[in-house]
Amino acid sequence: MKIEFNKIPTFSQLRESVQALTADTFEEVALQVFHYQAIHNPIYREYLSYLRVNPDQIQRLSAIPFLPIGFFKHHQVLTGTPAIRTVFESSGTTGSQTSRHLVADLGWYDNISTEIFEQTYGSLKDFHLLALLPSYLERNNSSLVYMVQQFIAKTHSPVSGFFLHNVDELLNVFRKQAYQSDGRKVILWGVTFALLDLAESKNDLSFLRELPKLMVMETGGMKGRRREMLREEVHAELTEAFGVKSIHSEYGMTELLSQSYSKGEGIFDTSRTMRILLRDTNDPFSVVDAPQSGMRYGGINVVDLGNLDSCSFIETQDLGRFVGDSSSQFEVIGRFDNSDIRGCNLLI
Repeated sequence: MKIEFNKIPTFSQLRESVQALTADTFEEVALQVFHYQAIHNPIYREYLSYLRVNPDQIQRLSAIPFLPIGFFKHHQVLTGTPAIRTVFESSGTTGSQTSRHLVADLGWYDNISTEIFEQTYGSLKDFHLLALLPSYLERNNSSLVYMVQQFIAKTHSPVSGFFLHNVDELLNVFRKQAYQSDGRKVILWGVTFALLDLAESKNDLSFLRELPKLMVMETGGMKGRRREMLREEVHAELTEAFGVKSIHSEYGMTELLSQSYSKGEGIFDTSRTMRILLRDTNDPFSVVDAPQSGMRYGGINVVDLGNLDSCSFIETQDLGRFVGDSSSQFEVIGRFDNSDIRGCNLLI
């Protein structure tokens, strides 16, 4: 597909293209978004200039330069001059510089995240959602808390809600659902250290086996509260404690408006607005978009077409691999040395 640089769509046209996005049109729309942001995002434009990249010569997805995620810590990564509705901020560790994602349209984020969840798991009205996210609830600018808050509202469930440190109240809700099942599925959505704390507590959790539709969703994150553990260790302990066959996971971060979900074994399915590419760990500009290209392991680059107001092309500090013969499934296998501990993705 030949993208003519002098015929870049308007912002409203790009939004319409993303809303109508299909797997077959993903690359075409992504290239249109790239050429738009190469003009209207000052930080990204300057970065491309330093790389001596002529945007007009970029005609395939794997050739797009990805913005290192650290730019969100030190710059305002913004496309155009929209009115900012809120600023999501990463958790970080004590004393560390946090990432800031300027968001102009919360309704856009709400629609994208809801669509991704419901396409993966079904209508939120079929769930009770119990959120155990203490470290995120202790601050007021978490994108994860905002997203789960919207999900809770859309369940229209009287028992859905957040639980900070009130574990007894959480377990009482579980008991009522175990003995008064209304047919809905129950999600326990928690940060990893809090789920492990509950699993290892002296509370009797055996009654959870009376909840055949229980689903445990972990977002990752020890927050310095516990030793780092292998994913297999974490999931083995949680499946045993909660009596479930598998642990679900969410892959998302402050700098992204789209998410991917895993239904077990740490294998994530890319969502409609997100695609994963891999870069050579020694050459960040050597990028592949499919396992057939020869590179199955590498640094994770994310195309997030939800990020129209910021930057849709993010070079993360996560290491990953493609699963199977396509790029539609991936696994997170670690972090680059000396990179910040990611608070909202799968622990390795």
